[in-house]
Amino acid sequence: MSSRSDAGRAQDGEAERYDVLVVGGGHAGTEAAAAAARLGARTALITHRLDTIGAMSCNPAIGGLGKGHLVREIDALDGIMGKAIDRAGIQFRMLNQRKGPAVRGPRAQADRELYKQAVRALLGEQDGLSLIAGEVADLIVESSAEANGTVKGVLLRDGRRLLSEAVVLTTGTFLNGLIHIGEEKIPAGRVGEAPSVGLSARLSQAGVPLGRLKTGTPARLDGRTIDWDRLEVQPGDDPPTPFSYMTDRITTRQVPCHITHTTRETHALIQANLHRSPIYGGAIDSTGPRYCPSIEDKVVRFADKERHQIFLEPEGLDDHTVYPNGISTSLPKDVQDALIATIPGLERARILQHGYAIEYDYVDPRSLTPALALRHLPGLFLAGQINGTTGYEEAGAQGLIAGLNAALRSGAAGGTGAEEGPTFSIDRSQGYIGVLVDDLIRYGAPEPYRMFTSRAEYRLILRADNADQRLTGLGAAIGCVGAARRERYDTKMTMLTDARSRVETLSLTPQEARRHGLAVNHDGVRRSAYDLLRYEEITIDRLAAIWPGLGALPADVAEQIEIDGRYAGYLQRQSADIRAFQRDETLQLPASLDYAHIGGLSNEVREKLEKTRPATLGAAGRIPGVTPAALILLLQHVRRVRAAGSEGTEAEVPDAASPNSCPKSRLSA
Repeated sequence: MSSRSDAGRAQDGEAERYDVLVVGGGHAGTEAAAAAARLGARTALITHRLDTIGAMSCNPAIGGLGKGHLVREIDALDGIMGKAIDRAGIQFRMLNQRKGPAVRGPRAQADRELYKQAVRALLGEQDGLSLIAGEVADLIVESSAEANGTVKGVLLRDGRRLLSEAVVLTTGTFLNGLIHIGEEKIPAGRVGEAPSVGLSARLSQAGVPLGRLKTGTPARLDGRTIDWDRLEVQPGDDPPTPFSYMTDRITTRQVPCHITHTTRETHALIQANLHRSPIYGGAIDSTGPRYCPSIEDKVVRFADKERHQIFLEPEGLDDHTVYPNGISTSLPKDVQDALIATIPGLERARILQHGYAIEYDYVDPRSLTPALALRHLPGLFLAGQINGTTGYEEAGAQGLIAGLNAALRSGAAGGTGAEEGPTFSIDRSQGYIGVLVDDLIRYGAPEPYRMFTSRAEYRLILRADNADQRLTGLGAAIGCVGAARRERYDTKMTMLTDARSRVETLSLTPQEARRHGLAVNHDGVRRSAYDLLRYEEITIDRLAAIWPGLGALPADVAEQIEIDGRYAGYLQRQSADIRAFQRDETLQLPASLDYAHIGGLSNEVREKLEKTRPATLGAAGRIPGVTPAALILLLQHVRRVRAAGSEGTEAEVPDAASPNSCPKSRLSA
């Protein structure tokens, strides 16, 4: 990798040429640039300042429910996010540890500076990748048969022209970014950095559908002024579980987080100052993230709650800055100062940087192809918040897909260099990345899109523990997986294949099983060790007491076999539900259907179904925010009501979209 600044400018206006240009050095941009270069494309990443590459502009954390699945999938395709957080993580936690593996989500708090260093180091290890400091002022568009022409490069503010066969825009919140703090408005992409204005104008002129979204961040606190002794301690996992399949163990020092809560005084103060909030005062009318609301939104929408939880998360091992997760706000600075003082443990806390809301332009993702290519401007790919998503993980996943497809379009990675050439995509049944892209291009992003496990109808298959088994082979087939990862993957798959063969070969009769203390049906059916794992109380450790050879399995292989065995029977039921949905997309929905009586639906989905009243199941599926998992619940409910017929009661049938419905399963949604 090489770095270029003004000193690396081509002489006398001569254009520099690359296969792929990536605009933006955030999580989408770094994954896009690394992915394109891994496919052999000569790639340049362009960003305002090289020292901000990999910056975590909001919460310094990676992963979570649904989001952690995305990171594992990025890693399975040899992306950089998982390896970076393993180097920089200072507290790792497996969320939903007591629930089923399908809904467990790895999460890690990061040292903000260590994460940037890790990303920069990983990019530095990538051949064929250059870093260029500069501001992109416009796209270079060549006249072609298409109405708007074809994108052939970018023009920098200082006059440099960079040419390529594919450009990836990953501008985050920089497109016409505007920061709000009370009545104060500051044009910026994030604090201290200028917004991008010209690119919005270019996209608009080309007829690209643009919208306006907002997001926000809380005040940053000085940890030296916090009364830690009064707070609840939240320790991390010991030992911590890495994100990357290439990481053997975490070596960075681990630290705890802490928990506090808002108070009635906090809520009264916010209510008294709502008129000064940009959101409630009318200065902001764009849509914000439903699942990461500001503290103003929480107090208004959940007025019955006496307090809201706040996670106090350190921003670094050698940094006194603390991120109070849960109180994003754009209230005026004086109100923020008073607000913090009402929170237990923070009465004397000093604010280092006040919270703010930021509005920015985004492109309606329904104008994209599955390759994340923009239909209006061939040669242009989009990834990250520009597509209406929120979160580092969603951005990184899109960056990977856009980068791979940009490289294929360029012709440098075996592609044809044409719009109709080969592309790389992931199906909904193969990964959360596929769910993410499919949701965006089908339903758009009327509000900032965030990944949840409930968005995936195949979530029993799409687990965080098996992302490499699902995707590394696909990545190896197109050439985006390096030799080291391929070797480790091949070794693991050989071990898993051997272990599965062993547990499928070993077997017991019911009588033999009972002699070993295993309670199975006395039905005369001989069961393999793999079949026995379907029972909640039977584990590999218990089976190793019967067949000692199983005790020699490596811990990760044994865990995988146990999980696979636990899910085996239920996956058949889920597959049947999916096939039934595909057959019954035209199913008529009763006009009087009471969505409040459909178990498992989120309040958001119920609200949208009640408002829209779709006539068919297919119509329900086209409502933004109505997940495939919710459609399966809807299908089952209508079938039960019809089956009940004239009796007027619903049959008690387990919901197949809920893992709790499997009597012998220890899973939960």
